[in-house]
Amino acid sequence: MVYYKSDEQIELIRISGDVLGRAHAEVAKAVKPGVTTAKLDKIAFDYITDHKGLPSFKGYMGFPATLCISVNEQVVHGFPSNYVLKDGDIISVDCGVKLNGFHSDSAYTHSVGETTEEVKLFLSRTKESLYKAIAVAQAGNRIGDIGFAVQSHVEAFDYSVVRELVGHGIGKDLHEGPEVPNYGKRGKGLKLQDGLVIAIEPMVNMGKRNVLQEKDGWTIRTVDRKYSAHFEHTVAIKGAEPLVLTTFKYIEEVLN
Repeated sequence: MVYYKSDEQIELIRISGDVLGRAHAEVAKAVKPGVTTAKLDKIAFDYITDHKGLPSFKGYMGFPATLCISVNEQVVHGFPSNYVLKDGDIISVDCGVKLNGFHSDSAYTHSVGETTEEVKLFLSRTKESLYKAIAVAQAGNRIGDIGFAVQSHVEAFDYSVVRELVGHGIGKDLHEGPEVPNYGKRGKGLKLQDGLVIAIEPMVNMGKRNVLQEKDGWTIRTVDRKYSAHFEHTVAIKGAEPLVLTTFKYIEEVLN
């Protein structure tokens, strides 16, 4: 089902998204060689619950953790574990917060320690594709315009878009309609209308687009084991000016 939100409900999602952004920043402070991904998960859990939120992912369809932490060739849905981060890794941190009855959802991919210029460019271009998608998330446009914006940007650099996983509507439920693919044709798909709130989340591979699911039943990784990056914002459709309800501001204050 597709649910349209009132201005008051959109504001509640924004408040949830602010707590989420601050939780992401606490995690960002700890992303460095020698740290386990389980430690990052505990940091996020403690911050969210200390601020009266609930981790959206923990317990969702049996998922065991606060964060989806996906390292290197893992695309999404990786489990926090005793894996120790090392120089040159990249790590996607995906998190959701439920607060005042509404969910927010965002993801950020970090480089760990020293990485190559090639990898830095890959991450920055994937993040750029998110903002290109947000720019066309306007009332009157269509879902296909969002996917086209991502796909056309990243494929120009010979990267590839994951097809099996998509963005989604979000609100009282973590996953609502519509699906928001990261590929598509302009002018196709559901018409965007005021009050629609969606999670736009490019999942982009350095190599081929093919992915598989690991034996844990959750973790998705690239078949060719090349790096994958993931950036995500929760966005409300409001006329020609989309409202970004989550924030990277606090993460980037840490990184800078």
